[in-house]
Amino acid sequence: MKIAFLGPEGSYSHLAAKAFLESEKRAQNEGRGWDECIPFRNFSEVLAAVGSGKADAAVLPIENSLQGGVSQNLDLLQSADNVYAVKEYVLPIEHHLIYKEGVKLSEIGRVYSHRQALDQCVEYLDRELPFASLRETESTAFGLTKAMEDESGKSAAIAGAHTLHLRNGFVVGKECISDEKRNFTHFLLVKKGEEALPTHSERVFFSAACPHRKRSLLALLQIIADYDINMTKIESRPVKDQPGHFRFFIEAECDIASPEVLEMLAAIRASTLECKLLGAYSCN
Repeated sequence: MKIAFLGPEGSYSHLAAKAFLESEKRAQNEGRGWDECIPFRNFSEVLAAVGSGKADAAVLPIENSLQGGVSQNLDLLQSADNVYAVKEYVLPIEHHLIYKEGVKLSEIGRVYSHRQALDQCVEYLDRELPFASLRETESTAFGLTKAMEDESGKSAAIAGAHTLHLRNGFVVGKECISDEKRNFTHFLLVKKGEEALPTHSERVFFSAACPHRKRSLLALLQIIADYDINMTKIESRPVKDQPGHFRFFIEAECDIASPEVLEMLAAIRASTLECKLLGAYSCN
């Protein structure tokens, strides 16, 4: 199996991809000679790799316990054709400052990392590096590469303590600098085709676009309540080509094989502008 992830190697997406790969191998009950995790430059390429057949599956972070839903990936999953989330993996996140050994914090002028990581360390950055320029990169691993290219020591990065292949005398700070120390990211394993969906699941993930009128969201939630199903998350995103309209991403505790769940989805489709099944999976 080939699993696409946001690279380069050493990113949190890479850790999740390796965990999913091991899970898939256990499910197959055998080792497979061509198993590998393949890095891509951005999440659009990661998901496109599944559609084109370059990869059998893709890893997408979908929610962080501090920042909430990853909007870009919600939109990508919504717009993708015939792909479904089939597994979930929850990964603890620890952010550390990586810098050149012997350099004082006051000498650091630039901090590179992914936007999510920068946002999750705001208190530390404001307190310890108030004058440093924050530079957004496509992943924490890319940010680390940028920082290590600066041999002057004036650049640092935010990445995980698991980071390997440090060079130029760079070291990993011992302190976790996240604003919230209990920080987790939910990753989904995405595959192509309905046949990839599990026979049974603990959760179902879907989206629905409500009509732009009074009580339309209430009507949607009432359908879910009528089937006595517990929602575990709900996130709203604007419908891009329809100002004032919103799409709701909903995860619920239920089994995709249950007739009641299929009836619920059918009822939602009948009462909304659009309802799309995005996945079904069990918690790791």
